[in-house]
Amino acid sequence: MEKHFCLDDSPTFRMTELNEVDSTNNFLRHFGAPHDRRMTLVTAEYQTAGRGTSHNSWESERGKNLTFSLRVMPESLPARRMFAVSEAASLAVADALEAFLPTPQPAAAAPADAGSRFRIKWPNDIYYGNGKIAGILIENDLQGAQVIRSTIGIGINVNQRKFLSDAPNPCSLANITGTDTERRFVLEHFMLHITRRMQQISEGRLDELHQDYLARLYRKDQEHHYSDAQGTFRAVLTGVEPGGHLILRDEEGNLRRYAFKEVKHIL
Repeated sequence: MEKHFCLDDSPTFRMTELNEVDSTNNFLRHFGAPHDRRMTLVTAEYQTAGRGTSHNSWESERGKNLTFSLRVMPESLPARRMFAVSEAASLAVADALEAFLPTPQPAAAAPADAGSRFRIKWPNDIYYGNGKIAGILIENDLQGAQVIRSTIGIGINVNQRKFLSDAPNPCSLANITGTDTERRFVLEHFMLHITRRMQQISEGRLDELHQDYLARLYRKDQEHHYSDAQGTFRAVLTGVEPGGHLILRDEEGNLRRYAFKEVKHIL
């Protein structure tokens, strides 16, 4: 495992740790100097109103998982490429979790289609096999045609072993490895990788970032069931556009293009 990224002595970000808050995203949007160019990290032991996408709730047992938000100030990022922030965040989570997989993986813990990799289910859920281990909620602030600020809310299931909500497929790092993991180590690895990914954005290496995202895409080039406003259909996921639209090829060979929430994977 690579050297840990220290959370206490970085000039690139500041960190605030909370015991309880309604939502780290809500807290962070009103916290500190809005034009501070450093990344600002806020963690919470427990969120009373943690949110997923489209105001879904996020289940997290107190003291077991990671719930945090990060404010970043992208440099020279066009609004038409704001999906790059989502790509950077999801890759950073997947990259961080990869370090904690045992080698070799226990046969009982590794689904047949998982290989040794965490995957990104479009647009930015993190999956292991068919289980969801992390979710991301991003709120972008625009000024003209530029992204000036992004608030990235992240929940990672680390040590929770039982889930009580009606979410269909949650899993945790403990479910996968069979052992507890020090949550701070996972957060350190995330900060290491998000710093590198945001550097790709600041250096204009958006196409490179996008290719990295496609390489981790869940179900890419596989045929599965999906559903949209017209009903259920089978299609092959051929890719995601740099702007964030999902591209599917249905059984008739037609390409279908979807924005977020216009189509659902059927698991």
